[in-house]
Amino acid sequence: MKTTITKPTDVERTWYVVDADGQTLGRLAAKIAAVLRGKHKPGFSPSVDCGDYVIVLNADKIHVTGNKLEDKMYYRHSGYPGGLRELTLRDQLKRYPTLPVELAVKGMLPKNRLGRQMIKKLKVYQGAEHPHQAQQPVPLDL
Repeated sequence: MKTTITKPTDVERTWYVVDADGQTLGRLAAKIAAVLRGKHKPGFSPSVDCGDYVIVLNADKIHVTGNKLEDKMYYRHSGYPGGLRELTLRDQLKRYPTLPVELAVKGMLPKNRLGRQMIKKLKVYQGAEHPHQAQQPVPLDL
């Protein structure tokens, strides 16, 4: 038996759609990251971006356990002295509803140029509508 190495030209990509309404943030992000990476395919190769596209709908209706709405903090820095800004998860969902899902998935991907290429295949939307009907996305079972 020979080991097959997947080449970037051999990868066939599928579009999946996920409804995040009522889903737990971390569990949802882990499953999405696995699909973006391509680990669900038999020809998975860790050095090749062989994953599929994922569309996440209703990102503002995610669920978290415990006190994470008040305790989980998101930080950003302006680059100036004293420029550290912080938002709780509740405030983040009000201000930027798609960002918690994007950051959770991004944190589960490789931290290199391959991971930056994979995160571009993630499309997150606040409502139940998306502009990718032409790609004929398939519902993803979670």
